[in-house]
Amino acid sequence: MNIGEALKDAQMRLNEAGVPEPALNAEQLLEGVTGMPRLLLRLNRGNELSEADRARFEERVLRRLQREPLQYIEGETEFMGFPFSVTRDVLIPRPDTEILCEEAIRRLPKGGRVFDLGTGSGALAVSIARLRPDAEVWAGDLSEAALSVARENAKKNGVFVSFVLGNCLEPVRHLRYDMIVSNPPYISEQERGELEPELRMEPEMALFDGADGLTFYRRITEEAPQCLKPGGHLLFEIGYRQADAVSDLLAEAIGTPFRVRDYGGHWRVVGAALTKRQSEERVTGNAG
Repeated sequence: MNIGEALKDAQMRLNEAGVPEPALNAEQLLEGVTGMPRLLLRLNRGNELSEADRARFEERVLRRLQREPLQYIEGETEFMGFPFSVTRDVLIPRPDTEILCEEAIRRLPKGGRVFDLGTGSGALAVSIARLRPDAEVWAGDLSEAALSVARENAKKNGVFVSFVLGNCLEPVRHLRYDMIVSNPPYISEQERGELEPELRMEPEMALFDGADGLTFYRRITEEAPQCLKPGGHLLFEIGYRQADAVSDLLAEAIGTPFRVRDYGGHWRVVGAALTKRQSEERVTGNAG
């Protein structure tokens, strides 16, 4: 079987299975097997595939037919232009989250300390560390498997990040940060049935809060004042329906909220700076 025949067969099967962009998917899967860029695959359609490459390509196609995301099949992806390893233990980094990363970098003071809560693959923490070498970057997750992937990505990108295992802000209650960033699980149970098949293969604990989608926003905004310096920022990625609800939580517990849109025009980031008065009330226990 030559390259053209293999691609045509894979494209037909992927299309029948309802996989979006079947031709592009077929080329990306074969590129990962041969190491040959897609343009060269097209120019060399008559070249024969070795038995080993045919077998590896078939294994990848079968995984994609089950709607396993390409990033998991390939074991890597890009975020902020940097390489990241991904496994099914972590959420796949997405372009929308780059909005949160860019906003964090813009607002983090020089030499500031930042905590990435629910780091997953480490995409946020590692990217901040690469783009802001002056910063002290911490990251935490409830999953040891996820932290293992994040540590690998820090090493891959040549940066140092302090990783901690634990639930929300519990492992760093004794520390104070200039910024806390988080892309928490925000898909509600009601929205579960609306998801594309690929998303259902990502770790549930990174996607669903088991309720209305606001569970972790409530908890983090309640705990954050204990870990933020006066004027420190709390920044969230949000679902496109959650801007008002999360803004209300921030206004009550942190300070005046602000919003940032993604490239599709949806509100994607909501944040606030902790006011001095609020931080003093939390520390002295006089909050009303």
